[in-house]
Amino acid sequence: MESSKDIIYCYESNPSSKFRYLSPSINTLLGQGVLEEACNDPSSPFERIHPDDFELLNEKIYGGIDYTKPVIQRWRTIEGDFLWFEEYATPIYEEEQLVAVQGIIRNIDERVKFIQDIEYQMSHDPLTNIRQFFDNIAAKSNLDFDTPVAMILCDLDELKFMNDTYGHKKGDELIKAAANLLKRIFSEIAVLARVGGDEFAVLLIDRSKREVESLCELLMEEILLQNSLKKGPHISMSFGHAYRSHSKGNMDSLFMEADQKMFQDKRRRKEQKLVRAGR
Repeated sequence: MESSKDIIYCYESNPSSKFRYLSPSINTLLGQGVLEEACNDPSSPFERIHPDDFELLNEKIYGGIDYTKPVIQRWRTIEGDFLWFEEYATPIYEEEQLVAVQGIIRNIDERVKFIQDIEYQMSHDPLTNIRQFFDNIAAKSNLDFDTPVAMILCDLDELKFMNDTYGHKKGDELIKAAANLLKRIFSEIAVLARVGGDEFAVLLIDRSKREVESLCELLMEEILLQNSLKKGPHISMSFGHAYRSHSKGNMDSLFMEADQKMFQDKRRRKEQKLVRAGR
């Protein structure tokens, strides 16, 4: 624990507030003297936390959060800058009373800034073609950042038919329904973009391969559920996904694999439709 790059701690809240343990890595991340400051004054974390995350820290220490989920927060360095951290916290109970919290806090400043850069590009050029969009990400990854990354490309199968048969108003309704469905699944965990008339892209950062596969399964389930409820236009969507444990140098192949799998899924769907029509 003494040599860990992450911050490891145990903070007692009852009967009194104090650190049972705090690793020296906090000095490396926030600046020399922070360890001594925290040990001498257990209330100092409340002064060093970002104001917008103050209530989150209070709930973490005294109960009131879901401890099964990561806690995202910002801490002020000695120089006055705020850095992003992700924490997995565990409550400690004695006789059914919360008496302490222990956890591991990891710096995710580079990851957050990377995602913010992507979102900035998306918001300032939301309909740029997919090639330019991912070229920008590939350049960023090759220079500054390396992380597990996954891509899901989605394509609406019936937009042209909807536009030609019922008019563009109905086509727009289909696009909105598909976008809302994707937002429900991905908006809080991924970068989501409409990258063409009937195509969407989902970029997932720092997720496991199994998590990505589970999200693809969830997407299929949500499409079936929405269609069964018949509360909007029928959604038929082809999609393909790809995963790389390292983004650096792999963004081009990531896109090409996801695009190829999406095309294969679309072709498979067309063949199945022809078989059913011939029966």
